[in-house]
Amino acid sequence: MNTESNRACIFHPWLPVSGYRLRKVGVFFDAIRVAEGIGEELATRLEALTNGEPGPVIGEASRGRWMYFLVAVGSSAGRSWPPGATRLGSGGRDAYVGIPALAGVTWPLSWRCAPQPHRRLVDADLLHGTLCAQLGWEPRPLR
Repeated sequence: MNTESNRACIFHPWLPVSGYRLRKVGVFFDAIRVAEGIGEELATRLEALTNGEPGPVIGEASRGRWMYFLVAVGSSAGRSWPPGATRLGSGGRDAYVGIPALAGVTWPLSWRCAPQPHRRLVDADLLHGTLCAQLGWEPRPLR
């Protein structure tokens, strides 16, 4: 394993050293799952808004071809998410997200935006606002 991978694993204990591992959401992060077509545009918009560092975004190349945006534990709760976006974690049912290593064979998972030592996770407020604007969806108040 290279030095960059070693360094990142120290800052992010949820990162595997090789391959990929399932991590339970609500422990180190929550996740917002969206379809790849929407997620790719969303990741591009977030990169533009954050000077290229939106936080960790994972792409899945099998089954539904999902993208997972990793946000702080609890930050995805308390708001309505647009149709097609699934909130994983923070009081919901148990869920797991596959987390790829930074290098090596990780198929079917890959980093669309790799985690950085100095930037923890995707900003949930920015993610929510950008996704709603992208889809032209007005958030509904939660009851």
